[in-house]
Amino acid sequence: MKTASALLSGFLLVLTSCSAQGQEADVIYHGGDVITIDDKHPTAEAVAVAGGRIVAVGEKSEVLKHKGNNTKLIDLSGKTLLPGFIDGHGHCFGTGLQAASANLLAPPDYTVTDIPGVVAELKKYAASETAKKYGIILGFGYDDAQLKEQRHPTRHELDTVSKDLPVYIIHQSSHLGAANTKALELAGITAATANPVGGVIRRESDGKTPDGVLEETIHYAALMKVMPRMGEAEFDGLAQAGMKLYAAHGYTMAQEGRAIAPVDQCWMRLAESKKMLIDVISYPDISSNEKPFGLDTPWYSKTMKNGYRIAGVKISLDGSPQGKTAFLSQPYLVPPHGLPASFVGYPAMPIADANRKVALCYEKGWQFICHCNGDAASDMMLGGIKEARTKFGVGPDRRDVMIHCQTVREDQLDQMQEFGVIPSLFGMHCYYWGDWHRDSVLGSERAERISPARSALRRGMIFSQHHDAPVALPSAIRILSSVVTRRTRSGDILGAGQCIPVDVALKSLTIWPAYQHYEENNRGSIEVGKLADFVVLDKNPHKVPILSLADLRVLETIKEGRTIYSAE
Repeated sequence: MKTASALLSGFLLVLTSCSAQGQEADVIYHGGDVITIDDKHPTAEAVAVAGGRIVAVGEKSEVLKHKGNNTKLIDLSGKTLLPGFIDGHGHCFGTGLQAASANLLAPPDYTVTDIPGVVAELKKYAASETAKKYGIILGFGYDDAQLKEQRHPTRHELDTVSKDLPVYIIHQSSHLGAANTKALELAGITAATANPVGGVIRRESDGKTPDGVLEETIHYAALMKVMPRMGEAEFDGLAQAGMKLYAAHGYTMAQEGRAIAPVDQCWMRLAESKKMLIDVISYPDISSNEKPFGLDTPWYSKTMKNGYRIAGVKISLDGSPQGKTAFLSQPYLVPPHGLPASFVGYPAMPIADANRKVALCYEKGWQFICHCNGDAASDMMLGGIKEARTKFGVGPDRRDVMIHCQTVREDQLDQMQEFGVIPSLFGMHCYYWGDWHRDSVLGSERAERISPARSALRRGMIFSQHHDAPVALPSAIRILSSVVTRRTRSGDILGAGQCIPVDVALKSLTIWPAYQHYEENNRGSIEVGKLADFVVLDKNPHKVPILSLADLRVLETIKEGRTIYSAE
């Protein structure tokens, strides 16, 4: 893998200077701080835009040479202009589904702190037009780690919301869910239903009757069965809601990080009709289907068309550490109720299946992104790559990505560097679940190293940071604060040795995820020839105390020179 410094110093600009000579600008931004994320010219006084691309960056006097009779001058009034944030990993469509569900998030994102609070929010949602129209009570974002009871709601508690309509709530990790009796009935889950490969039906004290909590593959299967049938208009509405939420947090490019056919069909419709608010890059899932929809269409390309393209495929090898379904090499500190002290989680598929899927990606030349939360899952991915490289060779410019890497070990980072695997780190976990990881999931020693960005940086590796929305809100600001300070909800510092500087954190939100997506020549920094995709913050991240980074506000998001979100 190229080192971070070598990559950034070696970028080729679309144009060779900081100004496209003689071109009249549509817009010139000035009067504030400009953070370019360009190591050769890290700051600027002004930026000129024409035709949706950057035509000049630098001193105001030079940039103003592009002012014409129709040029609009925008005074930033002391605010800070950066490249638009780029999604290292997330699920844009799922973020729209979250927006259409009952909000069950804990503080500071919402107010739910106990199971009665979950029930109260669901009862409010039950009275909504959405619930009445679709005949389901759907909630998103509950977290047993943040509930006073420190457990999942049961089917009996969800039955108090409704016994006639299905009630289904999705855990904040998205890897688990809880269903009422009606939802279990619609999903066909009974005491006689066996656990599927890669999934668990949690049981009541008799060891047979489902208690309502479903893990991993059975959770996904049940959710698909209880969800109402939606038409194209409903699908498109969810996708558009997801894009709007991303834009409100400063993102100009989102990822659809585990797409299924109806979701990609939705994005294709929106792109064809030129209704994309931001750019979306998709990775169809091959965890259960090795002939995914979309890769035989023109949308599978390295070139965006109307704001959308399919870039490769997704493989998921395990679950969630906060849900205690991630596949670890060493046992959980506190195993889930009823499980032995030796419990290490479980893989989403047998090793032979994982090896076959990775080999397929090498054979077909597909880029793949691979969900690995536990280090045992990371071993599976790296073992599959080693085997595939032996059989098919390396191939040109492979940029495969390990998603999450939360418990990745130092020896695994060495192997990732050797294989050219890009880490996409979930550093936001330090804030949201750091205390839980320390006290219940991993113990202090392992928790100190979750999402080890500094370890990757010491090796000169490029990495991205992500939010995995809708697991968390698509907030680049929360990521920035989390990876620089590694503060938990309680204020503890979880692994000070893994903190990274502000400038590195900003690269992991802009130019490095651009590289991850083969987009580094088109976006990720403010350079001549690149897309005029910007975010405006109220303050300069380099000029505020690091403990105030979480208070930064996105004031405006600009896509190709056009405002697509304004806080006003």
